[in-house]
Amino acid sequence: MVFYLIGLGLGDEQDITLRGLETVRWCARVYLEAYTSVLPVDVARLERQYGQRVMLADREMVEDGADDLLHGADTSDVALLVVGDVFWATTHQDLWLRARRRGIECAVVHNAGIMNAVGVCGLQMYRFGETISLVWFTERWRPTSWYPRLAANRQRGLHTLCLLDIRVKEPTEESLARGKPVYEAPRFMSVAEAAQQLLQVAAWRRERRNGQANPTNDAEAPEPYCACAEAYTAQTLGIGLARAGQATQQILVGTLEQLARAELGPPLHALIIPGELHALEAEFVATLPQVSGRQ
Repeated sequence: MVFYLIGLGLGDEQDITLRGLETVRWCARVYLEAYTSVLPVDVARLERQYGQRVMLADREMVEDGADDLLHGADTSDVALLVVGDVFWATTHQDLWLRARRRGIECAVVHNAGIMNAVGVCGLQMYRFGETISLVWFTERWRPTSWYPRLAANRQRGLHTLCLLDIRVKEPTEESLARGKPVYEAPRFMSVAEAAQQLLQVAAWRRERRNGQANPTNDAEAPEPYCACAEAYTAQTLGIGLARAGQATQQILVGTLEQLARAELGPPLHALIIPGELHALEAEFVATLPQVSGRQ
């Protein structure tokens, strides 16, 4: 018997591969991983297309209830459906390892994911550097550990894909303190919010460079200061990508300052910071919608 990790692609219920669909239809249990990403369609549409009951594997099940998810996978086939491609999140690697430690055979059915869908922006895939993740700042937590990686990519002339924060079934701090979780409404970071935070970090760095105190950030986000070269400015080119792989996909090109005011509609969003542009890349990017022409 096998535990299957099956990529769904980025669009809707029709983006599953033929191999993936065939596998889903013979499995005894089918789960949809609804923690690390989301599909723009509801479970009912998946069930009609696949001819199977699809159970939601939320944050609690994926992180704390993996044993329940894997239960019986040694005697019958179980499938976990993953938005995009398999293994792009460490969550999926952890489930794979848990299954293998229990002696359960594992198999993967791949599909398109955000890591290759960004090619729609005209940037050559082999010229991307390390991917970074941007999370919402809070009053007490303003992580900037991604900055050296972005700076290293830029110094090498490489493009950077910024994956933006997703908060699904996130317990409030107050409820955690009380020992009874109450969940926030789902939130999805936009390109504008990501660009605003990048500009905020650039401002903090200017203050430090000029010897100005920054008590709020220093006191509440005491991360080591990165002495590397400036990774970007407000005039650095960025590409906003919304709903990649969907019929409503939208791309917008502009400076970070412009993107901080841009509107790209519903989630999911991603932000790309290009490095040095090859002539072919520059020609392609020039054909994309520009902020100045859309706002």
